[in-house]
Amino acid sequence: MTIIEDIYSAVLRGKRKEVAPLVQQALDEGLGAEEVLNEALVAAMSEIGERFSRNEAFVPEMLVAARAMAAGTEVLKPHLAEEGAEPVGKAVIGTVRGDMHDIGKNLVRMMIEGKGFEVTDLGVDVAPEQFVTFLQEHDDVDVVCCSALLTTTMPEIGATIRAIEEAGLRDKVKVMVGGAPVTQAFADEVGADAYTPDAGAAAVRAVELVRG
Repeated sequence: MTIIEDIYSAVLRGKRKEVAPLVQQALDEGLGAEEVLNEALVAAMSEIGERFSRNEAFVPEMLVAARAMAAGTEVLKPHLAEEGAEPVGKAVIGTVRGDMHDIGKNLVRMMIEGKGFEVTDLGVDVAPEQFVTFLQEHDDVDVVCCSALLTTTMPEIGATIRAIEEAGLRDKVKVMVGGAPVTQAFADEVGADAYTPDAGAAAVRAVELVRG
């Protein structure tokens, strides 16, 4: 197996402690950081996302794979900066006001990062004003991701989109929504640009939104 295949396999198996030294070995052997990122780390997370969508992998496998990928990404970060590798896009993510659930949000964040996005995580219980303030302070954000895990907090997604509209920022960003009770019909009703049923699909859709 090549070193790229070794890294790919280690991420798929969630072997975090193996990934970082393998990534360093690849760099030492002269491979480019962007090549390692795309052909090993991102490719492995894409495969996990596809397996998840087919019900062949589940949340625990996705979490350990994402953590393994993150370990490799940490090694690559300074080298990617040197190579001038541009992120695919920039995203901000948060669970809406009144909702303290974070596993689904964390999965989406990890999967989107796995596609090459630079992601800022605002955490849980994020008020519409917090999303707006972040967008006002960071005018290069491409995608806003709002998560709600409770039917009682779903209206906060709509409130967040309205707040972004009222601040005059709606045409600058794409808004993606998700969470257990959220549906395509609800996303349409509140004026979101995209709804996805799971983290793997969210990562694919985020790329599509940025690339148009």
